[in-house]
Amino acid sequence: MTNQRPAKGYFTEAEAAKALSLSLPQFRILVRRHIMVTDDEMANLAMTSFQPSDLVVLRMLAACTPIEATAAAS
Repeated sequence: MTNQRPAKGYFTEAEAAKALSLSLPQFRILVRRHIMVTDDEMANLAMTSFQPSDLVVLRMLAACTPIEATAAAS
């Protein structure tokens, strides 16, 4: 009998970026464009947790939205 680990229930900002194969600045650009609108919301991004369903939506958005390779300026 094998013991399977349950699926991860949430991801940090860095884990979500890694799961989407994006750099942290690219991930922040993606979130800024499609989810968080105000600077106050963006200030809380590092404390935000993302559910697996959030990553599915962000993956679809990333596929439809070119994100600059020079995102480090953000």
